[in-house]
Amino acid sequence: MIKLILAFVLIVATDSLPAQDRNSIWIFGDSAGIDFNSTAIPIISGMDSRGSSTSICDSIGNLLFYACTKGNNWNVAGRVYNRNHVLMQNGDSIYGEGWYNELTIITNPCKNNQYLLFSMGVVLSTPGFYYSTIDMNQNGGLGAVTQKNIQLNGFRNADCVTAIKHGNGRDWWLFSKENNSGATDNTFYVYLIISDSIYSPIIQPFNNSVNAGIQSIVFNSSGNKLMQVHSGGFMCEYDFDRCTGIISNPKIIFPQQTSNYNRFFWSGAYSPDGFKFYISTSRSSTQDTSYLLQYDLTSANIPASCDTLGFVVEPVQGGTVRLAPDGRIYYSCFYDWGFPGYPYPDTVYNQYNMNLGVINYPDSLGSACDYQPFSFYLGGKRTYYGLPNNPNYELGPVVGSICDTVHTGVEQIETNVTRLILGPNPANKIIYMNSSGLKGKKGKIKVFDAMGKMVFSNEQLIFNSGYAWQEIDVSLYASGLYIVHLETEKEMLSGKFVKN
Repeated sequence: MIKLILAFVLIVATDSLPAQDRNSIWIFGDSAGIDFNSTAIPIISGMDSRGSSTSICDSIGNLLFYACTKGNNWNVAGRVYNRNHVLMQNGDSIYGEGWYNELTIITNPCKNNQYLLFSMGVVLSTPGFYYSTIDMNQNGGLGAVTQKNIQLNGFRNADCVTAIKHGNGRDWWLFSKENNSGATDNTFYVYLIISDSIYSPIIQPFNNSVNAGIQSIVFNSSGNKLMQVHSGGFMCEYDFDRCTGIISNPKIIFPQQTSNYNRFFWSGAYSPDGFKFYISTSRSSTQDTSYLLQYDLTSANIPASCDTLGFVVEPVQGGTVRLAPDGRIYYSCFYDWGFPGYPYPDTVYNQYNMNLGVINYPDSLGSACDYQPFSFYLGGKRTYYGLPNNPNYELGPVVGSICDTVHTGVEQIETNVTRLILGPNPANKIIYMNSSGLKGKKGKIKVFDAMGKMVFSNEQLIFNSGYAWQEIDVSLYASGLYIVHLETEKEMLSGKFVKN
């Protein structure tokens, strides 16, 4: 009997522990982080970012690497850091602009220790959606960026890149949305990622809202529901089929505002049970107060179920809410100390930027959810608007389903064969050259204009396990067609791009 009691206690204790998984360590803000492997404890990182960040651990919760975008202008590049909080090899110049949800990491479905980092451009001057490849087999396990800034689309993207596991529990669906507030098609772009391939997106317009630039796309814990909220006060829940990638059955909770934008929805998070939804609002041109709201999704009148859990007033501004591995929801706020806002000066340390708010029991309604503002101390480090934009890495296959990846009706964009990839194409300022599976140990790259004149050369191109990467400044090139030659001692590859 004693043995049975001890066994029961051990089982209960084990079940109560947070899961040790790929989302176990968050990195964000000004050198801030949280380790969820046992109880949530603050850690120190090498990051300094006001917004976009993403991180990933190995299968038992050890940090592998993380990425962020830095700065307060739209031309800033992202960076990738290894587990020692040092810039990863080739980890600079990742495409990004310093927004809030423009980065996410997924595992390569068919290659152990290889990962894909997605990033995007939101504003008109630097549009596009890109990915880079990180190989953790490099540098004694510290990793290296082996391919960089490969283009998936060339338009302005909304600030809401999101990914979720395919119904087979192995492959991925990746989401982007267009940023065009003049259009009312509210279009989703859903990319299938399988094996070494990314396929052209399933394009799904709903024609129920503008294509806002500030958006949040959030999945529930099982991945069969997604919520869309944006800065125009729009809130809509959809069904999602993880086997086909199809979004359906939109249920508008708040319609798009056409004037007097007093619902500035910033970020959202489902409760673990999927029956409550939490929204953070941010200040707008019409109000200086940010709110943390709870909605009961089981209510016959969801808008009327709104419960205001808390609020902050300028100079404090509401930021991101995220469901954490410990089952709690964390809330980050920004302290607006004055122009330019980022980075914080050494004199700006206070309770608002040194702590996160915590919803301890998010499955409970109203005050029973136990929201505690500014209650999680970050160990002397500071937060801005952002928290890590990590997908649910541990989401398994759809139980009872026989679904597997369907190839029909999608066009392959990229495969892991020997080839030369150039992007963005057409280019305005920078062209990125990536190549994989190269034969030989050394090479050179040359660029020629349409008349055959060489305009760029690198005679000492660096290879890394068959990968090569080159950034070329084309800002002063004349408009027209250009030819790129990559030559090794064993082969030659060619490609073309257009300079606008």
